Amino acid sequence: MKTAITRMFGIKYPIICGAMQWLGKPQLCAAVSNAGGMGNLTAGNYETEEDFRAAIRETRKLTSKPFMVGLTILPSVRITSEHHQMYLRVCAEEQVAGIEVSGAPVDKAAGQAAVDMLKKAGVKMFHKVGSVRHALHAEKAGYDGIYAAGIEEGGHPLSDDVTTMILTPRIVESVKIPVVTVGGIANGKTLAAALVLGSEGVMMATRFMATKECVVHDNIKNEILRRQEHETTLICKSLNLQGRALKNKVVDEICKVEERGGGFEDLYPLIAGERMKKAWEDGDVDVAPMMVGQSIGLIHDIPTCEELLETMVKEARKQLEEVSRKFEN
Repeated sequence: MKTAITRMFGIKYPIICGAMQWLGKPQLCAAVSNAGGMGNLTAGNYETEEDFRAAIRETRKLTSKPFMVGLTILPSVRITSEHHQMYLRVCAEEQVAGIEVSGAPVDKAAGQAAVDMLKKAGVKMFHKVGSVRHALHAEKAGYDGIYAAGIEEGGHPLSDDVTTMILTPRIVESVKIPVVTVGGIANGKTLAAALVLGSEGVMMATRFMATKECVVHDNIKNEILRRQEHETTLICKSLNLQGRALKNKVVDEICKVEERGGGFEDLYPLIAGERMKKAWEDGDVDVAPMMVGQSIGLIHDIPTCEELLETMVKEARKQLEEVSRKFEN
């Protein structure tokens, strides 16, 4: 496959792993990159500069291929603005291939000097957005590409609630930099659909959770296979921090707290990141809000990352060929 994304990074397939709290670590990151895609090392998993830099270097021992670093700039009890500044500086110093930024854009959160620093270091910057207005800002600020994230995605979709089907072509027609589709991507058919909508690649996270290399408990992987597309819901709207999570006991409790007007003090014990870390390790599917997307309905197996990417590309090619034949005389 040849797209603006494969050419930009020198990778085989325009398939990128998204940031995942507690899971986007060297093992999975390297596995995705070695499979021909673009792995993701999630910065928020590391609270000290030493640990973060060590993770980058560990990943480089596991793969010689490029990988992204995922950076979420949203309100957090654990990760501060000083952390964000440190992550950006270390990414520049280590000259990582690219960064995925969610939440506030780098120029607003860290200043234009940070953008200039990353550009000088050759670090490609992608901003994950849910609207045309935010994509236009990122392009003006000097970003190299856009992640168009539809409401279907897990994590924190923008409260504009625009679907992937609409958002991708709207952003493609509005900016001149490459666009990557996010939200509802899990197989070859959705990869083909994204390309037809005008994107230069796809980013997915939930699908990579259900791979052999992902260091999450098997109970969690099997739960993803068992669940369907209608079994996620939006939480934390009352905090202006909308998130999509799998329906479970703690998510039901979160929804009840929000319905009765509970505030941050009531919600924090239920949404704290440590709960998710414990769930990923212990396999308890009800103890934490599991931030996954509607793409769970398309996940039916637990392959290696290499098997997943090869299958997706073959299916996408087949799907596009079948569609093309429908236009033959």
